[in-house]
Amino acid sequence: MKILVITGSPRKNGNSNILADNFVKGAQDAGHTVLRFDSAFKNVHPCIACNKCGMNGECAFKDDFEFVKENIADADAVVFASPVYYFGISAQLKTVIDRFYAINEQIHVHKKAALILTYADSAQKTAQPIISHYETMLGYLGWEDAGQIAASGVWAAGSVNNTNYPKMAYELGKNI
Repeated sequence: MKILVITGSPRKNGNSNILADNFVKGAQDAGHTVLRFDSAFKNVHPCIACNKCGMNGECAFKDDFEFVKENIADADAVVFASPVYYFGISAQLKTVIDRFYAINEQIHVHKKAALILTYADSAQKTAQPIISHYETMLGYLGWEDAGQIAASGVWAAGSVNNTNYPKMAYELGKNI
């Protein structure tokens, strides 16, 4: 299986990246091919709704999104990993997702998807709006949810290591 992991954390050793690392290790140990796009360290211009692409053509911008465009259509699964910033996914990840508009027809095929979130708050309800957005997007695209991890109570970089979440991420990767 070919899996594209798209992360949104600007902290290289941040909690969501630690979980993404564990997911990747589990997926690779299971024999899957994994490609990773760390959006916070890439140059991806926000969509400006110019409609040059017509939802299935060339985007007005030539930037690092080309990697996503080249690899998402034939990926069997797409995994989104993000910290929760002010009650939403990171702007870096959202920018990548917004650019899906240019490849809309190419990605409207059955795929699996997974969501990995980390956040400082301990209330599970904090993740609910993001999960709802993710599930709505999957419904629109015809993608199947393969699993979700909402790691609450992890604020300081690396604090997720003191929880069961890394093991959960590894198992999600291994069993996707």
